[in-house]
Amino acid sequence: MYKNLILPLLTCGVLLQANAQNAPKSADKPVEMSRTPDMDRTVTSSHQVTIKGVNVPYKAYAGTIPVWDNEHKPIAGVFYTFYERSDVKDRSTRPLVISFNGGPGTSSVWMEIGYTGPRILKVDDEGYPVQPYGLRDNPHSILDVADILYVDPVNTGFSRMANKDVDRAQFFGVNEDIRYLAEWINTFVNRYNRWASPKFLIGESYGTTRVSGLALELQESQWMYLNGVVLVSPTELGIERSGPVEAALRIPYFAATAWYHKKQPADLQSKDLEQMLPEVEAFTVNELLPAIAKGSTLEDAKKKEVAAKVARYTGLSEKVVLQYNLNIPFDFFWKELLRDQSFTVGRLDSRYRGIDKQDAGTTPDYNAELTSWLHSFTPAINMYLREELNYKTDMKYYMFGPVHPWNRNGDHTGENLRQAMAQNPYLHLLVQSGYYDGACDYFNAKYNIWQMDPSGKLKERISWEGYRSGHMMYLRKVDLASSNENLRTFIKKAIPAAGTPAKY
Repeated sequence: MYKNLILPLLTCGVLLQANAQNAPKSADKPVEMSRTPDMDRTVTSSHQVTIKGVNVPYKAYAGTIPVWDNEHKPIAGVFYTFYERSDVKDRSTRPLVISFNGGPGTSSVWMEIGYTGPRILKVDDEGYPVQPYGLRDNPHSILDVADILYVDPVNTGFSRMANKDVDRAQFFGVNEDIRYLAEWINTFVNRYNRWASPKFLIGESYGTTRVSGLALELQESQWMYLNGVVLVSPTELGIERSGPVEAALRIPYFAATAWYHKKQPADLQSKDLEQMLPEVEAFTVNELLPAIAKGSTLEDAKKKEVAAKVARYTGLSEKVVLQYNLNIPFDFFWKELLRDQSFTVGRLDSRYRGIDKQDAGTTPDYNAELTSWLHSFTPAINMYLREELNYKTDMKYYMFGPVHPWNRNGDHTGENLRQAMAQNPYLHLLVQSGYYDGACDYFNAKYNIWQMDPSGKLKERISWEGYRSGHMMYLRKVDLASSNENLRTFIKKAIPAAGTPAKY
Protein backbone atom coordinates (compact mmCIF):
# COMPACT_ATOMS: atom_id res chain seq x y z
CA MET A 1 0.00 0.00 0.00
CA TYR A 2 3.01 2.31 0.41
CA LYS A 3 4.72 1.62 -2.91
CA ASN A 4 3.57 4.93 -4.41
CA LEU A 5 5.39 6.82 -1.66
CA ILE A 6 8.84 5.57 -2.71
CA LEU A 7 10.87 8.42 -4.25
CA PRO A 8 12.21 7.99 -7.81
CA LEU A 9 15.91 7.11 -7.91
CA LEU A 10 16.82 8.81 -11.21
CA THR A 11 18.40 11.89 -9.58
CA CYS A 12 20.19 10.06 -6.78
CA GLY A 13 23.65 10.46 -8.31
CA VAL A 14 23.39 14.24 -8.25
CA LEU A 15 21.87 14.32 -4.81
CA LEU A 16 24.52 12.07 -3.32
CA GLN A 17 27.36 14.19 -4.73
CA ALA A 18 25.86 17.40 -3.38
CA ASN A 19 25.09 15.92 0.00
CA ALA A 20 28.55 14.42 0.39
CA GLN A 21 30.05 17.91 0.60
CA ASN A 22 27.64 18.81 3.42
CA ALA A 23 27.69 15.49 5.24
CA PRO A 24 27.47 15.86 9.04
CA LYS A 25 30.48 15.14 11.15
CA SER A 26 30.55 11.75 12.84
CA ALA A 27 29.44 13.29 16.14
CA ASP A 28 26.27 14.50 14.44
CA LYS A 29 25.34 11.17 12.91
CA PRO A 30 22.38 9.23 14.31
CA VAL A 31 23.23 6.37 16.61
CA GLU A 32 23.71 3.22 14.57
CA MET A 33 21.22 0.57 15.58
CA SER A 34 20.37 -2.90 14.40
CA ARG A 35 17.44 -4.97 13.24
CA THR A 36 19.06 -8.05 14.73
CA PRO A 37 16.65 -9.38 17.39
CA ASP A 38 17.71 -8.90 21.00
CA MET A 39 17.69 -12.08 23.06
CA ASP A 40 18.73 -10.65 26.41
CA ARG A 41 19.04 -6.89 26.94
CA THR A 42 17.37 -4.48 29.35
CA VAL A 43 17.39 -0.69 29.70
CA THR A 44 16.49 0.88 33.07
CA SER A 45 15.19 4.37 33.77
CA SER A 46 13.68 6.25 36.73
CA HIS A 47 10.40 8.19 36.74
CA GLN A 48 7.57 9.42 38.91
CA VAL A 49 3.83 9.82 38.50
CA THR A 50 1.01 11.25 40.59
CA ILE A 51 -1.74 8.68 41.20
CA LYS A 52 -4.84 9.66 43.14
CA GLY A 53 -2.99 12.73 44.39
CA VAL A 54 0.06 10.81 45.69
CA ASN A 55 3.54 10.95 44.15
CA VAL A 56 4.69 7.46 43.11
CA PRO A 57 8.38 7.05 42.15
CA TYR A 58 9.18 4.04 39.97
CA LYS A 59 11.74 2.31 37.83
CA ALA A 60 10.93 1.24 34.29
CA TYR A 61 12.70 -1.76 32.76
CA ALA A 62 12.41 -2.23 28.99
CA GLY A 63 14.08 -5.21 27.40
CA THR A 64 14.12 -8.84 26.43
CA ILE A 65 14.48 -12.11 28.30
CA PRO A 66 15.14 -15.31 26.31
CA VAL A 67 13.01 -18.35 25.71
CA TRP A 68 15.30 -21.40 25.82
CA ASP A 69 15.03 -24.77 24.15
CA ASN A 70 15.69 -28.10 25.85
CA GLU A 71 19.42 -27.66 25.26
CA HIS A 72 19.36 -24.27 27.02
CA LYS A 73 19.94 -22.30 23.82
CA PRO A 74 17.95 -19.08 23.29
CA ILE A 75 15.35 -19.54 20.57
CA ALA A 76 13.48 -16.26 21.04
CA GLY A 77 13.70 -12.96 22.86
CA VAL A 78 10.47 -11.88 24.56
CA PHE A 79 10.17 -8.12 24.96
CA TYR A 80 8.72 -6.73 28.18
CA THR A 81 8.30 -3.52 30.11
CA PHE A 82 8.23 -3.71 33.88
CA TYR A 83 7.21 -0.93 36.24
CA GLU A 84 8.41 -1.27 39.83
CA ARG A 85 7.54 1.24 42.53
CA SER A 86 10.88 2.32 43.93
CA ASP A 87 9.96 3.50 47.45
CA VAL A 88 8.80 0.04 48.60
CA LYS A 89 11.07 -1.54 51.20
CA ASP A 90 9.46 -4.99 51.50
CA ARG A 91 8.55 -6.58 48.16
CA SER A 92 7.41 -9.85 49.71
CA THR A 93 3.92 -8.37 50.13
CA ARG A 94 4.00 -6.18 47.03
CA PRO A 95 1.57 -7.52 44.37
CA LEU A 96 2.86 -8.32 40.88
CA VAL A 97 0.43 -7.93 37.97
CA ILE A 98 1.40 -9.67 34.71
CA SER A 99 -0.42 -8.20 31.71
CA PHE A 100 -1.15 -9.61 28.24
CA ASN A 101 -3.15 -8.48 25.26
CA GLY A 102 -4.49 -10.73 22.56
CA GLY A 103 -5.05 -11.13 18.86
CA PRO A 104 -3.47 -13.64 18.79
CA GLY A 105 -0.66 -11.62 17.33
CA THR A 106 -0.83 -8.27 19.06
CA SER A 107 1.43 -6.78 21.70
CA SER A 108 0.66 -5.49 25.20
CA VAL A 109 0.58 -1.90 23.90
CA TRP A 110 -3.18 -1.49 24.39
CA MET A 111 -3.41 -1.97 28.13
CA GLU A 112 0.07 -0.59 28.80
CA ILE A 113 -0.50 2.90 27.41
CA GLY A 114 -4.29 2.78 27.37
CA TYR A 115 -5.31 1.34 30.72
CA THR A 116 -3.17 0.42 33.71
CA GLY A 117 0.33 1.82 33.05
CA PRO A 118 1.80 5.04 34.46
CA ARG A 119 1.76 6.73 31.05
CA ILE A 120 -1.25 6.75 28.71
CA LEU A 121 -1.85 8.08 25.23
CA LYS A 122 -3.52 11.37 24.51
CA VAL A 123 -7.06 10.86 23.24
CA ASP A 124 -10.28 12.77 23.75
CA ASP A 125 -12.70 11.89 26.55
CA GLU A 126 -14.42 9.23 24.42
CA GLY A 127 -11.17 7.67 23.15
CA TYR A 128 -10.85 9.23 19.69
CA PRO A 129 -7.41 10.22 18.28
CA VAL A 130 -6.11 13.76 18.68
CA GLN A 131 -3.02 15.46 17.32
CA PRO A 132 -0.30 16.13 18.19
CA TYR A 133 0.22 12.50 19.20
CA GLY A 134 1.78 11.74 22.55
CA LEU A 135 1.34 10.55 26.10
CA ARG A 136 0.42 11.93 29.48
CA ASP A 137 0.60 10.72 33.05
CA ASN A 138 -2.10 8.27 34.10
CA PRO A 139 -3.64 9.47 37.37
CA HIS A 140 -5.59 6.19 37.66
CA SER A 141 -2.75 3.68 37.12
CA ILE A 142 -2.67 0.71 39.50
CA LEU A 143 1.10 1.22 40.00
CA ASP A 144 0.35 2.68 43.42
CA VAL A 145 -0.81 -0.73 44.67
CA ALA A 146 1.05 -3.19 42.41
CA ASP A 147 4.11 -3.53 40.20
CA ILE A 148 3.14 -4.21 36.58
CA LEU A 149 4.78 -6.42 33.94
CA TYR A 150 3.67 -6.09 30.29
CA VAL A 151 4.65 -9.02 28.06
CA ASP A 152 4.80 -9.15 24.25
CA PRO A 153 4.61 -12.77 23.04
CA VAL A 154 6.86 -13.90 20.20
CA ASN A 155 6.41 -11.93 16.95
CA THR A 156 4.56 -9.09 18.67
CA GLY A 157 6.05 -5.76 19.71
CA PHE A 158 9.84 -6.16 19.62
CA SER A 159 9.73 -9.91 20.43
CA ARG A 160 11.32 -12.14 17.81
CA MET A 161 12.57 -15.65 17.19
CA ALA A 162 16.36 -16.00 17.30
CA ASN A 163 16.67 -16.93 13.62
CA LYS A 164 14.78 -18.33 10.65
CA ASP A 165 15.62 -21.92 11.58
CA VAL A 166 13.62 -21.84 14.82
CA ASP A 167 10.44 -23.93 14.61
CA ARG A 168 7.48 -21.51 14.55
CA ALA A 169 5.01 -24.18 15.63
CA GLN A 170 6.28 -24.20 19.21
CA PHE A 171 4.99 -20.65 19.74
CA PHE A 172 1.84 -20.19 17.68
CA GLY A 173 -1.06 -22.11 19.17
CA VAL A 174 -3.39 -22.05 22.16
CA ASN A 175 -1.44 -24.51 24.27
CA GLU A 176 1.98 -23.84 22.72
CA ASP A 177 1.63 -20.17 23.66
CA ILE A 178 0.66 -21.02 27.22
CA ARG A 179 3.52 -23.48 27.74
CA TYR A 180 6.43 -21.28 26.66
CA LEU A 181 5.04 -18.18 28.38
CA ALA A 182 4.73 -20.07 31.68
CA GLU A 183 8.43 -20.95 31.41
CA TRP A 184 9.26 -17.35 30.56
CA ILE A 185 7.30 -16.03 33.57
CA ASN A 186 9.28 -18.39 35.79
CA THR A 187 12.51 -16.86 34.47
CA PHE A 188 11.24 -13.33 35.04
CA VAL A 189 10.15 -14.09 38.61
CA ASN A 190 13.57 -15.59 39.32
CA ARG A 191 15.46 -12.60 37.90
CA TYR A 192 13.45 -10.02 39.77
CA ASN A 193 13.13 -12.01 43.03
CA ARG A 194 9.32 -11.98 43.09
CA TRP A 195 8.47 -15.47 44.32
CA ALA A 196 6.99 -14.12 47.56
CA SER A 197 4.79 -11.53 45.85
CA PRO A 198 1.04 -12.09 45.47
CA LYS A 199 0.64 -12.61 41.73
CA PHE A 200 -2.12 -11.61 39.32
CA LEU A 201 -2.67 -12.19 35.62
CA ILE A 202 -4.68 -9.78 33.48
CA GLY A 203 -5.52 -10.43 29.85
CA GLU A 204 -7.59 -8.65 27.25
CA SER A 205 -9.44 -10.33 24.33
CA TYR A 206 -7.38 -13.35 23.22
CA GLY A 207 -5.22 -12.48 26.21
CA THR A 208 -8.09 -13.87 28.33
CA THR A 209 -7.66 -17.25 26.62
CA ARG A 210 -3.93 -16.97 27.38
CA VAL A 211 -4.21 -16.08 31.07
CA SER A 212 -7.02 -18.57 31.72
CA GLY A 213 -4.74 -21.35 30.48
CA LEU A 214 -1.72 -19.90 32.26
CA ALA A 215 -3.49 -20.01 35.62
CA LEU A 216 -3.43 -23.81 35.56
CA GLU A 217 -0.16 -24.18 33.62
CA LEU A 218 1.71 -22.05 36.17
CA GLN A 219 0.37 -24.24 38.97
CA GLU A 220 1.09 -27.56 37.27
CA SER A 221 4.41 -26.93 35.49
CA GLN A 222 5.97 -24.06 37.46
CA TRP A 223 4.40 -24.66 40.90
CA MET A 224 3.44 -21.00 40.94
CA TYR A 225 0.09 -20.10 42.50
CA LEU A 226 -1.89 -16.94 41.80
CA ASN A 227 -4.13 -14.69 43.85
CA GLY A 228 -6.17 -13.37 40.97
CA VAL A 229 -7.02 -13.47 37.28
CA VAL A 230 -8.65 -10.55 35.44
CA LEU A 231 -10.41 -11.12 32.12
CA VAL A 232 -10.94 -7.93 30.11
CA SER A 233 -13.37 -8.44 27.21
CA PRO A 234 -13.07 -12.24 27.36
CA THR A 235 -13.23 -14.68 24.46
CA GLU A 236 -15.32 -17.87 24.53
CA LEU A 237 -12.51 -19.67 26.45
CA GLY A 238 -13.17 -22.91 24.58
CA ILE A 239 -16.69 -23.18 26.03
CA GLU A 240 -19.16 -24.67 23.55
CA ARG A 241 -22.05 -22.41 22.47
CA SER A 242 -22.92 -23.26 18.87
CA GLY A 243 -26.35 -23.37 17.26
CA PRO A 244 -29.31 -21.74 19.03
CA VAL A 245 -27.21 -20.69 22.03
CA GLU A 246 -24.71 -18.82 19.86
CA ALA A 247 -27.52 -17.11 17.93
CA ALA A 248 -29.51 -16.05 20.98
CA LEU A 249 -26.62 -14.71 23.09
CA ARG A 250 -25.96 -11.87 20.61
CA ILE A 251 -29.23 -10.08 21.27
CA PRO A 252 -28.37 -8.20 24.50
CA TYR A 253 -25.33 -6.67 22.78
CA PHE A 254 -27.48 -5.73 19.79
CA ALA A 255 -29.93 -4.10 22.18
CA ALA A 256 -27.21 -2.09 23.93
CA THR A 257 -25.94 -0.83 20.58
CA ALA A 258 -29.44 0.05 19.38
CA TRP A 259 -30.04 1.95 22.62
CA TYR A 260 -26.80 3.90 22.19
CA HIS A 261 -27.73 4.94 18.64
CA LYS A 262 -31.32 5.73 19.68
CA LYS A 263 -32.87 3.07 17.45
CA GLN A 264 -35.22 1.57 20.05
CA PRO A 265 -38.86 2.58 20.70
CA ALA A 266 -39.42 5.57 22.97
CA ASP A 267 -40.36 3.52 26.05
CA LEU A 268 -37.03 1.65 25.93
CA GLN A 269 -35.00 4.75 25.07
CA SER A 270 -36.46 6.51 28.09
CA LYS A 271 -34.88 3.90 30.37
CA ASP A 272 -31.26 3.90 31.45
CA LEU A 273 -29.11 1.32 29.64
CA GLU A 274 -28.68 -0.83 32.73
CA GLN A 275 -32.42 -0.68 33.44
CA MET A 276 -33.28 -1.80 29.91
CA LEU A 277 -30.82 -4.67 29.51
CA PRO A 278 -32.18 -7.06 32.20
CA GLU A 279 -35.47 -7.23 30.27
CA VAL A 280 -33.60 -8.18 27.10
CA GLU A 281 -31.45 -10.73 28.92
CA ALA A 282 -34.52 -12.44 30.38
CA PHE A 283 -36.17 -12.52 26.95
CA THR A 284 -33.00 -13.99 25.42
CA VAL A 285 -32.77 -16.90 27.85
CA ASN A 286 -36.47 -17.60 28.44
CA GLU A 287 -38.06 -16.94 25.03
CA LEU A 288 -35.61 -16.48 22.17
CA LEU A 289 -33.32 -19.42 22.89
CA PRO A 290 -36.19 -21.97 23.04
CA ALA A 291 -37.80 -20.41 19.96
CA ILE A 292 -34.65 -20.74 17.84
CA ALA A 293 -34.11 -24.28 19.12
CA LYS A 294 -37.59 -25.31 17.90
CA GLY A 295 -36.72 -24.37 14.33
CA SER A 296 -39.43 -25.40 11.85
CA THR A 297 -41.69 -26.69 14.64
CA LEU A 298 -42.15 -23.17 16.04
CA GLU A 299 -45.70 -22.01 15.34
CA ASP A 300 -45.99 -19.14 12.86
CA ALA A 301 -47.82 -16.92 15.34
CA LYS A 302 -45.17 -17.51 18.02
CA LYS A 303 -42.36 -16.91 15.54
CA LYS A 304 -43.91 -13.60 14.54
CA GLU A 305 -44.35 -12.64 18.21
CA VAL A 306 -40.72 -13.41 19.01
CA ALA A 307 -39.53 -11.62 15.87
CA ALA A 308 -41.44 -8.51 16.90
CA LYS A 309 -39.64 -8.48 20.24
CA VAL A 310 -36.24 -9.02 18.61
CA ALA A 311 -36.96 -6.10 16.29
CA ARG A 312 -38.08 -3.95 19.21
CA TYR A 313 -34.88 -4.56 21.15
CA THR A 314 -32.36 -4.51 18.27
CA GLY A 315 -33.62 -1.59 16.19
CA LEU A 316 -33.96 -3.81 13.11
CA SER A 317 -37.15 -4.35 11.14
CA GLU A 318 -39.40 -7.30 11.91
CA LYS A 319 -39.19 -8.26 8.23
CA VAL A 320 -35.40 -8.59 8.38
CA VAL A 321 -35.55 -10.59 11.61
CA LEU A 322 -37.97 -13.06 10.02
CA GLN A 323 -35.86 -13.29 6.88
CA TYR A 324 -32.97 -14.46 9.08
CA ASN A 325 -35.21 -16.87 11.03
CA LEU A 326 -34.46 -15.01 14.30
CA ASN A 327 -30.69 -15.62 13.83
CA ILE A 328 -29.13 -12.22 13.03
CA PRO A 329 -25.43 -12.38 12.03
CA PHE A 330 -23.05 -9.88 13.62
CA ASP A 331 -21.78 -8.56 10.28
CA PHE A 332 -25.26 -7.89 9.01
CA PHE A 333 -26.22 -6.05 12.20
CA TRP A 334 -23.17 -3.76 11.96
CA LYS A 335 -24.10 -2.98 8.36
CA GLU A 336 -27.87 -2.70 8.80
CA LEU A 337 -28.48 -0.73 12.01
CA LEU A 338 -27.52 2.70 10.61
CA ARG A 339 -27.92 1.89 6.92
CA ASP A 340 -30.62 4.56 6.61
CA GLN A 341 -28.02 7.13 7.76
CA SER A 342 -25.29 5.73 5.46
CA PHE A 343 -23.14 4.61 8.40
CA THR A 344 -21.88 1.29 9.70
CA VAL A 345 -21.13 0.61 13.36
CA GLY A 346 -17.88 -0.72 14.76
CA ARG A 347 -17.22 -4.34 15.63
CA LEU A 348 -15.04 -3.90 18.72
CA ASP A 349 -16.85 -0.77 19.82
CA SER A 350 -20.21 -0.02 18.25
CA ARG A 351 -20.15 3.61 19.36
CA TYR A 352 -17.81 4.20 16.39
CA ARG A 353 -19.28 4.89 12.97
CA GLY A 354 -17.80 4.02 9.59
CA ILE A 355 -18.60 4.85 5.99
CA ASP A 356 -18.66 2.27 3.19
CA LYS A 357 -18.28 2.60 -0.55
CA GLN A 358 -21.92 1.66 -0.91
CA ASP A 359 -24.83 1.36 1.51
CA ALA A 360 -25.88 -1.97 0.00
CA GLY A 361 -24.39 -5.22 1.22
CA THR A 362 -24.26 -7.38 4.31
CA THR A 363 -20.81 -6.61 5.76
CA PRO A 364 -18.97 -3.35 6.61
CA ASP A 365 -15.92 -2.51 4.50
CA TYR A 366 -13.69 -2.07 7.55
CA ASN A 367 -13.65 -1.91 11.36
CA ALA A 368 -14.12 1.75 12.16
CA GLU A 369 -12.92 1.45 15.75
CA LEU A 370 -9.69 -0.49 15.07
CA THR A 371 -8.57 2.01 12.46
CA SER A 372 -9.16 4.79 14.98
CA TRP A 373 -7.20 3.01 17.70
CA LEU A 374 -4.21 2.24 15.49
CA HIS A 375 -4.24 5.90 14.50
CA SER A 376 -3.46 6.99 18.07
CA PHE A 377 -1.65 4.00 19.64
CA THR A 378 1.01 3.37 16.98
CA PRO A 379 2.83 6.73 17.13
CA ALA A 380 2.52 6.84 20.92
CA ILE A 381 4.09 3.45 21.68
CA ASN A 382 6.99 4.03 19.27
CA MET A 383 7.69 7.46 20.75
CA TYR A 384 7.40 6.09 24.27
CA LEU A 385 9.65 3.03 24.05
CA ARG A 386 12.30 4.59 21.86
CA GLU A 387 12.46 8.09 23.39
CA GLU A 388 11.13 8.01 26.97
CA LEU A 389 12.27 4.51 27.96
CA ASN A 390 15.34 4.77 25.70
CA TYR A 391 15.05 1.31 24.15
CA LYS A 392 17.03 1.84 20.95
CA THR A 393 16.47 -0.47 18.01
CA ASP A 394 15.75 -0.27 14.28
CA MET A 395 13.27 -3.13 14.52
CA LYS A 396 9.67 -2.47 13.62
CA TYR A 397 7.29 -2.52 16.57
CA TYR A 398 4.62 -5.04 15.61
CA MET A 399 1.17 -3.80 16.55
CA PHE A 400 0.02 -6.99 14.85
CA GLY A 401 2.68 -9.54 14.03
CA PRO A 402 3.00 -12.68 11.84
CA VAL A 403 1.78 -15.50 14.08
CA HIS A 404 -0.49 -17.44 11.75
CA PRO A 405 -1.36 -20.22 11.22
CA TRP A 406 -2.43 -20.45 14.87
CA ASN A 407 -3.20 -23.89 16.28
CA ARG A 408 -6.58 -23.58 18.00
CA ASN A 409 -6.96 -27.27 18.80
CA GLY A 410 -7.38 -28.27 22.41
CA ASP A 411 -8.74 -24.98 23.74
CA HIS A 412 -10.09 -25.88 27.18
CA THR A 413 -8.96 -22.67 28.83
CA GLY A 414 -12.26 -21.94 30.59
CA GLU A 415 -12.09 -25.36 32.20
CA ASN A 416 -8.38 -24.80 32.94
CA LEU A 417 -9.26 -21.67 34.87
CA ARG A 418 -12.07 -23.40 36.76
CA GLN A 419 -9.71 -26.22 37.73
CA ALA A 420 -7.04 -23.76 38.87
CA MET A 421 -9.61 -21.98 41.07
CA ALA A 422 -10.83 -25.26 42.51
CA GLN A 423 -7.28 -26.29 43.40
CA ASN A 424 -6.29 -22.90 44.80
CA PRO A 425 -8.64 -21.36 47.41
CA TYR A 426 -6.74 -18.04 47.16
CA LEU A 427 -7.52 -17.59 43.46
CA HIS A 428 -10.15 -14.94 42.60
CA LEU A 429 -11.60 -13.96 39.20
CA LEU A 430 -12.74 -10.56 37.92
CA VAL A 431 -14.38 -10.13 34.50
CA GLN A 432 -14.65 -6.68 32.86
CA SER A 433 -16.81 -6.11 29.76
CA GLY A 434 -17.92 -3.21 27.60
CA TYR A 435 -21.61 -3.17 26.69
CA TYR A 436 -20.79 -2.01 23.15
CA ASP A 437 -18.19 -4.69 22.38
CA GLY A 438 -19.38 -6.88 19.51
CA ALA A 439 -16.24 -9.03 19.24
CA CYS A 440 -16.26 -10.34 22.83
CA ASP A 441 -19.72 -9.26 23.92
CA TYR A 442 -20.74 -8.80 27.51
CA PHE A 443 -23.54 -11.38 27.61
CA ASN A 444 -21.23 -14.10 26.31
CA ALA A 445 -18.84 -13.12 29.11
CA LYS A 446 -21.64 -13.75 31.59
CA TYR A 447 -22.37 -17.07 29.90
CA ASN A 448 -18.72 -18.05 30.41
CA ILE A 449 -19.10 -17.59 34.14
CA TRP A 450 -22.33 -19.59 34.28
CA GLN A 451 -20.77 -22.53 32.44
CA MET A 452 -17.40 -22.42 34.20
CA ASP A 453 -19.08 -22.70 37.57
CA PRO A 454 -22.34 -24.63 37.04
CA SER A 455 -22.39 -25.79 40.66
CA GLY A 456 -22.03 -22.26 42.03
CA LYS A 457 -19.25 -23.37 44.37
CA LEU A 458 -16.89 -20.66 43.14
CA LYS A 459 -19.33 -17.76 42.89
CA GLU A 460 -18.05 -16.01 46.02
CA ARG A 461 -14.69 -15.58 44.26
CA ILE A 462 -16.07 -14.48 40.86
CA SER A 463 -17.27 -11.00 39.92
CA TRP A 464 -18.39 -9.32 36.68
CA GLU A 465 -18.48 -5.62 35.79
CA GLY A 466 -19.95 -3.79 32.80
CA TYR A 467 -18.89 -0.45 31.30
CA ARG A 468 -20.54 1.94 28.84
CA SER A 469 -17.95 1.55 26.13
CA GLY A 470 -16.51 -1.21 23.95
CA HIS A 471 -13.71 -3.75 23.80
CA MET A 472 -11.20 -1.27 25.22
CA MET A 473 -13.57 0.22 27.74
CA TYR A 474 -10.71 2.13 29.39
CA LEU A 475 -10.39 4.52 26.44
CA ARG A 476 -13.46 6.37 27.66
CA LYS A 477 -12.36 8.79 30.38
CA VAL A 478 -15.10 7.90 32.86
CA ASP A 479 -14.45 4.18 32.46
CA LEU A 480 -10.68 4.59 32.73
CA ALA A 481 -11.17 5.87 36.26
CA SER A 482 -13.79 3.35 37.37
CA SER A 483 -12.20 0.27 35.80
CA ASN A 484 -8.79 0.99 37.36
CA GLU A 485 -10.43 1.60 40.71
CA ASN A 486 -12.22 -1.73 40.40
CA LEU A 487 -8.89 -3.41 39.67
CA ARG A 488 -7.38 -1.73 42.70
CA THR A 489 -10.23 -2.99 44.90
CA PHE A 490 -9.99 -6.50 43.42
CA ILE A 491 -6.24 -6.76 44.07
CA LYS A 492 -6.64 -5.73 47.69
CA LYS A 493 -9.58 -8.09 48.23
CA ALA A 494 -7.77 -11.08 46.70
CA ILE A 495 -4.84 -10.85 49.12
CA PRO A 496 -5.70 -12.69 52.35
CA ALA A 497 -4.80 -11.42 55.78
CA ALA A 498 -1.38 -12.56 56.97
CA GLY A 499 -1.45 -16.14 58.21
CA THR A 500 -4.76 -17.06 56.53
CA PRO A 501 -4.48 -20.71 55.36
CA ALA A 502 -5.47 -21.67 51.81
CA LYS A 503 -8.06 -24.31 52.59
CA TYR A 504 -11.75 -25.08 52.26
